[in-house]
Amino acid sequence: MMSERAMPASIGRRTLLGAAGAAVVAGGVVDVRRAHASPIRSDPFGLGVASGDPLSDRVILWTRLVRDPADSSPLPDRPVQIGWQIATDPRFRHVVRAGSATARPNLAHSVHVDAAGLQPGRDYFYRFRAGRFVSPAGHTRTAPAPGSVAGRLRFAVANCQDWQNGYFGAYRDIAASDLDLVLHVGDYIYEYDPRSTAVRQHNPSSGTAVAADQLITLADYRNRHTLYKSDPALQAAHAALPFISTWDDHETENNYAALTDEQDDLPFPQRSQTPAQFAVQRAAAYQAWYEHTPVRTSYRPGSSDLRIYRRFDFGTLLRLNVLDTRQYRTDQPGGLPSDFGPQVLGDTNATGTLTGPAQEEWLLDGLRTSPGLWNVLGQQVMMAPTRFVTPPPASVVNLDQWDGYTPQRRRLLAAIAASRATNPVVIAGDIHSTWINDLRLNVDDPASPLVASEFVSTSITSDFPAALVPVVEQSNAAFNPWVRYFNGRTHGWLRMDVDRTRWLTEERSVSSITIPDAPSSTTARWAVEAGKPGVVPA
Repeated sequence: MMSERAMPASIGRRTLLGAAGAAVVAGGVVDVRRAHASPIRSDPFGLGVASGDPLSDRVILWTRLVRDPADSSPLPDRPVQIGWQIATDPRFRHVVRAGSATARPNLAHSVHVDAAGLQPGRDYFYRFRAGRFVSPAGHTRTAPAPGSVAGRLRFAVANCQDWQNGYFGAYRDIAASDLDLVLHVGDYIYEYDPRSTAVRQHNPSSGTAVAADQLITLADYRNRHTLYKSDPALQAAHAALPFISTWDDHETENNYAALTDEQDDLPFPQRSQTPAQFAVQRAAAYQAWYEHTPVRTSYRPGSSDLRIYRRFDFGTLLRLNVLDTRQYRTDQPGGLPSDFGPQVLGDTNATGTLTGPAQEEWLLDGLRTSPGLWNVLGQQVMMAPTRFVTPPPASVVNLDQWDGYTPQRRRLLAAIAASRATNPVVIAGDIHSTWINDLRLNVDDPASPLVASEFVSTSITSDFPAALVPVVEQSNAAFNPWVRYFNGRTHGWLRMDVDRTRWLTEERSVSSITIPDAPSSTTARWAVEAGKPGVVPA
């Protein structure tokens, strides 16, 4: 969206963030005083700042200008020129990059600066200016140099943060932790209507159409993202660490599949939308997600398509493949409103896919050519089979997960084994509980080779029904021996600490989601030794 070139470290206060400074861009100098001559009369940085998609030489810097985050008030319908700068120190005495960007009204005055020319494996600080207002400073970190023997990577896995269910205390814990990045695997917002019994109430401007229990318009989705972005704990995590983000279903609609919307989600008599109708809703959801996410991708306003599957290398230590299992999937088999049903529906779903063929081939190519010691699939839904004891009957599975797409799961696990990619690890979320699993080629054969380990993160706040916890525990003991650990009682995140000898996963649980500043603690530790598949207690 803009171009830039290196600025000398000695520029100090005489930068674009000075009152009479100038922004250095390719081809000349932009007069910041004129560029900022916009009607910005109050602090427009109420949604904070964020960074994302770190590479070895660049990172995305994000902000969105708003008049008042409390009521989602938009700025005037005109572009606003803003300045940005990156420094190697938190007081911005050593500025190494600076430039200007245009916050356009058709993208809700959001900006995505792909700040290049950075050094690998370095900490940086960044900020923005609009008119006389300067944003909070953010911290980010670049990836190690390609081919370098990186020794360690520490990151958080987060997902499923329903505003109404409670406070985002887990993000305070993440922000205070010594990490390199956050991997967010989806359900960043929830689309449901306000509930009178909620722990936290939606503000009036984030409501939805009457009785739809569903965001529909671009304004609906923007307002809901604005509400979530106003949370101080979430802002703190974004300001502290770069995020690598993907979406799941609730950023658009619960359990949708490609252009098939949720069953029975609209009032009688319509019940559900046609694919053409849902494409309009999906376009609004995808645009709002892009406008509020520090992601490196190109989006055409109004489009119902947005490619977000991508990969990241952290030297030769780890390759991260970030998947999208919503946009390209076939419908859950059986057409059941709850998407829970007989296991046979998933076992016989021969044409079913969660990824679509193009993304599947992209993934396998990335595994075959990976330089990484660890090879990670960062995606949305649990891959390990999960069979349930009564109630419901043992033959029932969650068809929205990989259990609904068993032939593709078998094909993918076989391909992972054949690729010779070392130390495969699957990361997931969605189910509002922690699961740690062994993934075998044939789950019904205890002697079948272990292919990968799976870590499923619990939710930031979203609910796992307490009544189901003993059912799941009984089911795992009876039918799911590959499940090594399950916890549906706490909320929080997973801390990953990866080096060249082992992968350590720590479950971080917040003591309460009804108290904003509730403390967190480590409630479980599991590890995988490099070269030896299978999880073990740590």
